[in-house]
Amino acid sequence: MKTRTNAGDYNLYSRKANTLLLTCLFLIVMMLAVFVSMAAVKQPARKLYDKELSAEIEKQLVGGKLSLNFPASVKRFYTQRQFDANWLAKETAEDQTWAAMLMIDCVLQFGLNQADYHPKELLYSTLHDIFERPAGVPLDQQARFDIMLTDAMVSFANNLHFGKYNPQYPASKIDKGNLDFDALSLINMAMQSKDLMLTITGAQPQNKLYQDIQSRMHAIAGVQLGDCYEFPEADVRKMALNMERLRWATLDTDNYLQVNVPSYKLSFYHNGLLDTFRVIVGKPGNATPTLNSAVNYFTTAPEWKVPQKIFIKELLPKAIKDTAYLSAHHYSIYNDAGMLINPNKTYLLKIKQAPQRYRATQSAGCDNALGQVVFRFANIHDIYLHDTPEQELFYRKNRALSHGCVRVQYAAKLAKLMLENDGLSVVVPTMEKAIDRGIRKNFVLKKPVKIAVTYITCEIVNGRLVVYDDVYGLDKNLDMLLYKKDDQTLKVTQN
Repeated sequence: MKTRTNAGDYNLYSRKANTLLLTCLFLIVMMLAVFVSMAAVKQPARKLYDKELSAEIEKQLVGGKLSLNFPASVKRFYTQRQFDANWLAKETAEDQTWAAMLMIDCVLQFGLNQADYHPKELLYSTLHDIFERPAGVPLDQQARFDIMLTDAMVSFANNLHFGKYNPQYPASKIDKGNLDFDALSLINMAMQSKDLMLTITGAQPQNKLYQDIQSRMHAIAGVQLGDCYEFPEADVRKMALNMERLRWATLDTDNYLQVNVPSYKLSFYHNGLLDTFRVIVGKPGNATPTLNSAVNYFTTAPEWKVPQKIFIKELLPKAIKDTAYLSAHHYSIYNDAGMLINPNKTYLLKIKQAPQRYRATQSAGCDNALGQVVFRFANIHDIYLHDTPEQELFYRKNRALSHGCVRVQYAAKLAKLMLENDGLSVVVPTMEKAIDRGIRKNFVLKKPVKIAVTYITCEIVNGRLVVYDDVYGLDKNLDMLLYKKDDQTLKVTQN
């Protein structure tokens, strides 16, 4: 049987509920007041800490006693932010800071040496103490940690982009700034991004040759970006050397020529297409140098200015032995006043006594050393890319045979492709006519084509690592630079 509740009971329940509600509200207000009070106390303390940390960072940078890889860059970085800490000052940056630590802990994945990134100072235990027990870590140690982590990340970004031993961009040049790539801007961008690792690794070359090797590097170890592994042997070490070299080459464009010495191959990348040609490169005693330049024009039926070394060591002895050799091979000799000389054997012997006062050229012809076409590009080594009458040499396995210049098979075909790629298809018949008739003519490209002469001793072909002969024996020297003997940061048995 149901009982009825009278009006008095309802009033009693209502008063109890109101009392409980008021009590809860009072407690909430008190708790908020406590939190606000604590925050009010904590905020000035935090501001004071940041100010003192900034002052200490400035003091250490001005003192100049820190062993930094890029001191000028690091100083610019902190000057831009009024010497505020980057990795320690803001709690919201903790995830980015731990991500940065993980990256420099795993630089071996990118073919780099951990010893270059302050491993003895940038310890996880130290960072943990700074974040969890900051009062227990001296302020000068915290400032030093922030600076060293910045230098490590600047170094990592620059090494990913330029390489560490780039002959054109040594660390001293990069440190001055004013280059197309700026590691400081990249780090600032990475700090604001959702994925610091992805942003920083974007500094790497984007060409397929490099990316294929980088992917293979991860695949061999069975890891993905962000994980670590002990440095493997042989194959990965070989790939690391060539990743470094590929950072030196300017291959990140849609249209470029790459001559790779160890593979004896020229690759012409143009508008998504690839054409390859066999090449002959310098013999070990006359090594073809690595370089970056651009082909501005090519010449049909070119005249060859004989290099002085070849003139003295090869041409003169042949001419002295047989004076008909000069005319038979279209050579002309000039004195230092520019006068043409028609020397007999007696005069040739006289020239031999002071060969620096004379020079030789070879005019166009079927036996011209430059062949039918020569491709010109500026470089301090005075080498060029050209045709050759000795076509049978392209079928040899070892094609390190020249005095340093690069001879290319089917040079006329390459010239045609370059004209078509430049939107000059209408000029092709004129070029072919000039070649057929031995007419010397320059063909200037509207858009110069970048050319990189590289020394890459391995690459990924159809998913397989292909290793080429180390023609000039350069791998050992670079290996010694990247991975020094008895380096305790490396677990490598091949040291």
